[in-house]
Amino acid sequence: MTDYYLADGFAIGELARARSAGPLLAWAQDVAAKAQPADIYRDKEGRKTLRFEYRGKPWFLKLHTGIGWLEVFKNLLQLRLPVVSARNEYRAVIELQRAGVYTLTIGAYARQGRNPAAVRSMIVTAGLTGTVSLEHYCANWAAQPPLPAVRMRLIRALAESARRMHEMGINHRDFYLCHFHLDEFSLQEPETRCYLIDLHRAQIRGRTPRRWRVKDLAGLYFSAMDCGLDQRDLLRFISHYSAGDLRAPLGRDRRLWRQVERQAGKLYRKAHGREPPALKARSR
Repeated sequence: MTDYYLADGFAIGELARARSAGPLLAWAQDVAAKAQPADIYRDKEGRKTLRFEYRGKPWFLKLHTGIGWLEVFKNLLQLRLPVVSARNEYRAVIELQRAGVYTLTIGAYARQGRNPAAVRSMIVTAGLTGTVSLEHYCANWAAQPPLPAVRMRLIRALAESARRMHEMGINHRDFYLCHFHLDEFSLQEPETRCYLIDLHRAQIRGRTPRRWRVKDLAGLYFSAMDCGLDQRDLLRFISHYSAGDLRAPLGRDRRLWRQVERQAGKLYRKAHGREPPALKARSR
């Protein structure tokens, strides 16, 4: 199977002549080979992630060279779907854009091969300049709470991104605060821009199963437990995730949110070796 994509703004020089996956993969291999150690973020299990400059702007390349049958079988034995190419991330970005979720911008994509253990693929995405991960942005919230308006805007942005993603049949599998990047200037604008990244493990179906909704939502809650949350924050998130209708979470979806709470607590205890912090008293 062979497929490729090349954005108009990225099709210059030698890339402008690419009419199949092969030349794009060869170009990506060359870029990866010339990368400096400081620009390489990951290089294992058949995937290399690195930063490079193109026309004076930062871009990121993920080059998949095949994970091998041993890694495929290891993932299957652990009841996990192996990530064998960049196709998941490419499709997820396209679908999220269709759903109105802020996410990555793709410059190029290519995939070649049928053997799942040896598929070669690549994806190039624009660097998110001028943004900060929410993990860092919210790190001191417990001691230094943000303005209420900022907290409310971010809760709404995260909840609506989660709802739209799940409505499109997508689950992230690594849905944590660190995978949202905030454009701080947008906090002064009508719409908050929080970009969802790191979609290489995303799954796409016609409908998101409950267990994967729980996993995503629990991961996000777990990663925010040290941010000084109160009960009103949780209810506000649930309300926006439910499109403003609290009857569902208090009725047919009550079990889902209980599962989210239990799973988030398990993740916190496993990661930190202690009980999660108690919710703050409800703010007025």
